[in-house]
Amino acid sequence: MQYVALIYYPESEHEGLQEQIWEEYNAFLDDERTRKVFRGGDALGSSALATRLRMRDGRKSILDGPFAETKEQLGGFMILDCDDLDEALEVASRIPDAARGTVEVRPLAQHPACHNVEAEWRQ
Repeated sequence: MQYVALIYYPESEHEGLQEQIWEEYNAFLDDERTRKVFRGGDALGSSALATRLRMRDGRKSILDGPFAETKEQLGGFMILDCDDLDEALEVASRIPDAARGTVEVRPLAQHPACHNVEAEWRQ
């Protein structure tokens, strides 16, 4: 079963630590690729660069910034292929930013329309 790990952390705590953090992530990802658990993911740009869009009654509204002012911002995501939630949580506990922030783990819904798009991309 596939799970998404949403990685939240205080962006201010990453300042000046980028090299160290990438070393931590590279070691983690090397291990998870060997175990064939990591299926994909990426880091997100700064929340200061976020743009939100809403459609209401056919009208588009565009707002700058993240959805909410919080200490932790969504900084990235990973797709994990695990046997069950227990394994997904065990893997997520080793994500480097779990020690600095929060990792939210959710099963992927496996919606058929999304899988059709994925199959088209792979061709």
